[in-house]
Amino acid sequence: MNVDVFNMDLRKFLKRVGVTSQREIEAAVNAAIESGKLTGTEKIKARMTLTIETLDVDHKIDGEISLS
Repeated sequence: MNVDVFNMDLRKFLKRVGVTSQREIEAAVNAAIESGKLTGTEKIKARMTLTIETLDVDHKIDGEISLS
């Protein structure tokens, strides 16, 4: 295994995950506020799941996101 190539590709993947996840969450929160489903003062629960089928990885991360 080329560790440098692996680390670079892993970082690229994680950056893409972070950027796209943030965009999706922001869009969903904004839509929920506009529709009245949220007021903008809540704490929302979130779960991220990392799945890597080849490695039998199924890892869940739970957290909360404060809106104010």
